[in-house]
Amino acid sequence: MTEGISQKSAESHLARRLGLFDTTMIVMGGIIGSGIFINPYVVAQQVPSTFWILGAWGFGGLIALAGAFIYAELASQSSVSGGQYVYLRDAFHPSLAFIYGWALLLVIQSGGMAAVAVTFAKYLLANGGGQTSESHAVWFAAVALTLLTTINCLGVRAGSTTQNLFMILKLVAIAALVVCGLTLRGAPQSQEIATSASLSSFGAALIPVVFAYGGWQTACFLAGEVRDPRRNLPRGLLLGVLGVIVVYLSVNFVCVHSLGPQGLAQTRTPASAVMRLALGETGARIIAAGIAASTLGFLSQSMLTAPRVYFAMAEDGLFFKSLAKLNRARVPAFAIALQGMVAIVITFSGRYEQILNYVVSVDVVFFALTAACIFVFRQRTGDIRIEIFRVPGHPFTTLFFILACCAVVLSTVGRYPHNSLIGLGIMLTGLPVYLFWRMRNRESSNRA
Repeated sequence: MTEGISQKSAESHLARRLGLFDTTMIVMGGIIGSGIFINPYVVAQQVPSTFWILGAWGFGGLIALAGAFIYAELASQSSVSGGQYVYLRDAFHPSLAFIYGWALLLVIQSGGMAAVAVTFAKYLLANGGGQTSESHAVWFAAVALTLLTTINCLGVRAGSTTQNLFMILKLVAIAALVVCGLTLRGAPQSQEIATSASLSSFGAALIPVVFAYGGWQTACFLAGEVRDPRRNLPRGLLLGVLGVIVVYLSVNFVCVHSLGPQGLAQTRTPASAVMRLALGETGARIIAAGIAASTLGFLSQSMLTAPRVYFAMAEDGLFFKSLAKLNRARVPAFAIALQGMVAIVITFSGRYEQILNYVVSVDVVFFALTAACIFVFRQRTGDIRIEIFRVPGHPFTTLFFILACCAVVLSTVGRYPHNSLIGLGIMLTGLPVYLFWRMRNRESSNRA
């Protein structure tokens, strides 16, 4: 970290143009996609009572907040791009960091982006009265990904401004949903079932909740382009996650209030159902436009952040050298283009939903491993007091986050063993690829 993380020479050429507001919007934009408009019904199917529904989303918020505290401490000790890749590399071993970056490119980020891009296209076509066939949606999704790739190659300021705009639009849509939901008369009390949730059902409910809260960690990828990152990144992480917790609890409250627990469990599009009750078909079209803006904003944030990991990998000599090159706008354009290309290929493959099923177990494994970095770095620094953010309540809060991640992984593997094993298998294919790049790097060093 301060002693452990080395500053790469190319990092000094990255443009530090992002402030606290940009960082906070990037954190929120990485979390809020289409999940909050849809996932409430999945949670309600597992725990069909108001108390347990809100409890699941509240508990998921606590997990995300604990994670934000951990990443805030890690971010406060580093000013280089790469986020989790850098933390894992310096705490454990470059091979583990590479496997994370490999999984990010093949599964975690690209598969999620492909699925979200198609979701955006379907909502856009449906709202515009166009054809909503799968082939039309795929082509629209590819165009959206290409456009966002181009915008982000124009500079970090252009990418951040685009992401900020869509973040504000999605907050407006969510505010409209909450206000309209509160104006409705509550669902009949007969729909409320006094029930308790078993540990297994509550664990199952947490899977979509944790997935919906995921994404805040990607802001750390941009450390090399944030002004005063040791202060602004920790603050942005905490402000962003707290803001999302308020948003998510508000949305779920109005969904349960308007539809009732049973009604929510039976409604695959709860946000549309609430707006339809409040404003008829006009309301449904308004929220569809909001969901389209939300998904596009998530794509913009993903295109802005993830390529910085591939940039850091290339800086270490573990990926194509071109990915470490900066264009005139001082952004890693080749890394951005790679992210866009892989996401587009997955989009056209038609396997995006299947790949998305592999994401949760892999992503949460790396959450837990990254949290463990705190123990490693604190042991290295000992009692030396560095002017950095410290996780409150450590080691208890850190262990709570790690145990929560382990519980989600076990619950996911238990419920979806086939998908989980495939996801873990794809992740482990990164090991021979890492050995290839390390050998190639050594040969290049010997020739030099």
